[in-house]
Amino acid sequence: MPATAPPTVGKKVADFSAAATGGAPFRLKLALQTGRALVVYFYPKDMTSGCTTESIAFSELHAAFRKAGAEVVGVSPDSLASHEKFKTKHSFPFELLADEDKTLCQRFAVWKEKSMYGKKYMGVERSTFLIDADGVLRQEWRKVKVDGHAALVLAAVKAL
Repeated sequence: MPATAPPTVGKKVADFSAAATGGAPFRLKLALQTGRALVVYFYPKDMTSGCTTESIAFSELHAAFRKAGAEVVGVSPDSLASHEKFKTKHSFPFELLADEDKTLCQRFAVWKEKSMYGKKYMGVERSTFLIDADGVLRQEWRKVKVDGHAALVLAAVKAL
């Protein structure tokens, strides 16, 4: 179980850190916020079709997210080595966070029981969180459908 309650829309998100591509750990420290919003999207697995499509969509809109005042990071339980390959293969302009111990997945309550072909297993529920420049969770999307999702999130960023 997570050490803290999952983030709630309208409330500050607790500080967190994780190993990230690009060589430096990623840290969300509310005291050090840079005046930019943060989009955190959780996806199940590197190099799979849905996750690749979703990540490419965020990548294609990256300049628009930056112009609107937001950074984007992707999170999955894959290793940092897997993330580096995924990022390099698709030239993602944002960092991917490795959550191998599922600490962030549990903190954001996206580690869920899933079912495929009648078989139950634990995995990431595709979800996205929009955190404003003050560290407040402004919107969350759970059970995300990939098509059009990144554009929907961008519209929410622009509405902040």
